[in-house]
Amino acid sequence: NPLLYSSVMTRRLCVQLVVGSYIGGILNAIIQMTFIIRLPFCSSNVINHFFCDVPPLLALSCANTYINEMILFSLAGVIELSTISIILVSYIFIFCAILRIRSADGRQKAFSTCVSHLTAVTLLYGTTIFMYLRPSSSYSLNTDKMVSVFYTVVI
Repeated sequence: NPLLYSSVMTRRLCVQLVVGSYIGGILNAIIQMTFIIRLPFCSSNVINHFFCDVPPLLALSCANTYINEMILFSLAGVIELSTISIILVSYIFIFCAILRIRSADGRQKAFSTCVSHLTAVTLLYGTTIFMYLRPSSSYSLNTDKMVSVFYTVVI
């Protein structure tokens, strides 16, 4: 029941979620950097991007980056799909609980709260899916720079 958050979310569970998130993030970074550090960079060392990220680094490399792109795509896909699935399942439970609220005002207030969070989640995942889950042939540094600025400023 999503409305029992305060009784379900114990301190132990909260710590486990935080530790799991950190471990997942660190493993992702280690895997990415293990493959990026082996790439030769022959030309400019200036990253034409809002922040230092994997795709702009791959664009600077003078070697074949196919393996790096596949690793980036695979890791991003697993991370995106697993987290989006968890969020969607939780929202299904939340919407079912909201529909059981008897008063129309209560339902409207609950839905308006959910819509603002769902908008933020959509913006977050929309930009990350756009940046990391597309073929390298459609990659553009300028477009990604604009998306990164949008992602950083808006979210």
